[in-house]
Amino acid sequence: MSDKTSIETWKELAEKQLRGKPLDSLNKTTPEGIEIKPLYTAKDLENIEFNNSMPGQEPFVRGPMATMYAGRPWTIRQYAGFSTAKESNDFYRKNLAAGQMGLSVAFDLPTHRGYDSDHPRVSGDIGKAGVAIDSVEDMKILFNEIPLDKMSVSMTMNGAVLPILAGYIVAAEEQGVKHDQLKGTIQNDILKEYLTRNTYIYPPKPSMRIISDIMAFCSKEMPGFNTISISGYHMMEAGADSVLQTAFTLADGLEYVKAALSSGMDIDVFAPRLSFFFGIGMNFFMDIAMLRAARFLWAELMSQFNPKNPKSKMLRTHCQTSGWSLTQQDPYNNIIRTTLECMSAVLGGTQSLHTNSFDEAVGLPTETSARVARNTQIIVQEESQVCNVVDPLGGSYYVESLTQSIVDKVREILTEIDELGGMAKAIESGMPKMRIEEVSARRQARIDQGTDTIVGVNKYLVEDEVHIEVREVSEEVRDEQIARLEQMKKDRDNDKVKDALNQITKAAEADGNLLEACLAATRARASAGEISDAMEKVFGRYVATTQCISGVYAAESGNSELVESLRKRTKDFKEKTGRRPRILLVKMGQDGHDRGVKIIATAYADFGFDVDLSPMFQTPEEAARIAVENDVHIVGVSSLAAGHKTLVPSLIKALKKEDASDIKVLVGGVIPPGDYDFLKDVGVVDIFGPGVPVTDSANRTLNAIGA
Repeated sequence: MSDKTSIETWKELAEKQLRGKPLDSLNKTTPEGIEIKPLYTAKDLENIEFNNSMPGQEPFVRGPMATMYAGRPWTIRQYAGFSTAKESNDFYRKNLAAGQMGLSVAFDLPTHRGYDSDHPRVSGDIGKAGVAIDSVEDMKILFNEIPLDKMSVSMTMNGAVLPILAGYIVAAEEQGVKHDQLKGTIQNDILKEYLTRNTYIYPPKPSMRIISDIMAFCSKEMPGFNTISISGYHMMEAGADSVLQTAFTLADGLEYVKAALSSGMDIDVFAPRLSFFFGIGMNFFMDIAMLRAARFLWAELMSQFNPKNPKSKMLRTHCQTSGWSLTQQDPYNNIIRTTLECMSAVLGGTQSLHTNSFDEAVGLPTETSARVARNTQIIVQEESQVCNVVDPLGGSYYVESLTQSIVDKVREILTEIDELGGMAKAIESGMPKMRIEEVSARRQARIDQGTDTIVGVNKYLVEDEVHIEVREVSEEVRDEQIARLEQMKKDRDNDKVKDALNQITKAAEADGNLLEACLAATRARASAGEISDAMEKVFGRYVATTQCISGVYAAESGNSELVESLRKRTKDFKEKTGRRPRILLVKMGQDGHDRGVKIIATAYADFGFDVDLSPMFQTPEEAARIAVENDVHIVGVSSLAAGHKTLVPSLIKALKKEDASDIKVLVGGVIPPGDYDFLKDVGVVDIFGPGVPVTDSANRTLNAIGA
């Protein structure tokens, strides 16, 4: 018998198979900075802090519930909403009949930003990226024939959380449903809006007060309703890796806990109703470990407040598969991506899940693609046998070690945030936002170089483009919304509405509960925009400072020939014309997704462009004026919310009105291929859909201005 250990024997075998290459050449370092070895053994469990953890018991690494899916499967949700309340209601009822278990409502961008559909700033956004809700009348239609005493409803709403939550409550009242019968979640996570999604309305301080008021009201009136869903999803979509997503999400949660405590609430009154929302991408084991680490760390963070109820330390979460990982190229590959992400969320121990539809890289889900997405979960739940065992990966050498590595990395960032004075102060410093944008730019550079493989985009490309059906929202939706809004205002008691709105303003000035005031106004038929405006009189509307990083894309690219050739082209342009090529990058309408435009800004600056980045939420007329004042050669419009067919033609008209027809316009983002001809016919010089390498887009941009 050999005296060698099994590990030593394995090393010998592995080195033979590597034919002289060192064994550590198999080691990988993740974007999170975690070193991954090719083999994990029992020795890797020696320093694990949670070796004896059990499901349902602190620190909840193996799941918040003792029996997990063996006792009850996760809730199948589909995040959906588009066009009018009636169309969305039809869609919901079909999905519920087909096996969906709960509703997750997506609202359109004007609703998120506190604007009614008749506001002049929102003409291109109504019903495009979610359902338009202007009043409780819309909310009643949205939930028509859906019993709110039985249905769990999740609403992704942050900026206009008060009028939307009030509309839901009043719609339930008018169904005959009592407050304490309502079940579900309101996202109500404003801090991440200042980091990534940007659908804020008010500055941070009054926004935090709104959260406390909602917690206080619901803890008394709606004990079965989750008053906040602390979200890392949009951080992931903006480019955060798993460590950053975990750290910043937990830091946001800690900030909300401290705000509730400072308002006089008891930890055990509100903490058991906190929930979380994580994004799940294509790093399969990393995201499994992320959910496990998040539960461990949340229990640790909450222990400092000495709760008596164990549920106050329990992290419960909803998850959603990545939208960013979906590709326009070879789109049926997205079904496979979503299935892998679904399994990752399930093996990580999520409480509910939304799986994205394969066509969301080009538009809103169709009924067919939504059915495939929903059935992905049903098949995993019903056919894979994964629900038979509680935490099937518990004790895995790799998963347990990876979980500990994430815990260690997240603790470092949480300490850094604490030294800055907490997450609110960290956000003011710009640290979290810049950290996410740096990781995002590095990731894009690796994709463009082919270092990170995206099948169908930078490897295994197909020559023939696959045509898929795209759901399009009619431009008539705005007319329908405005007509219903006008009718409601005609039928209501306007003096009563005026008095109710004044009470909201007074509550904002003093310390009255804002949700209670908004409920009274909603019952009187005040619109969501009117309610938002009543608070804006006191709080003001927040305007973010627009900035971007530089040097990151080029640094990750190293001595790339493509980057050097682009720098030569911009240098030659300067020698020829006397100045560098100048581009204005602009987000028009109410779309707050800025990952793409920030990546373009930092990369183009590294290539030698002069880059102007406009403030968020511009009208076409405002964008045209900035372009003229900055004397740019070209305007790059970033679009992810389907407003391009309205906003881009308006921009081109506005440039003509400014006698600036020589300024070229190009468009990038989520643009259905069927819209390309329309955009080119109105004067767009080029279009960059999802998956176009940044270096390719820069070359084509230079071609467009004759460089």
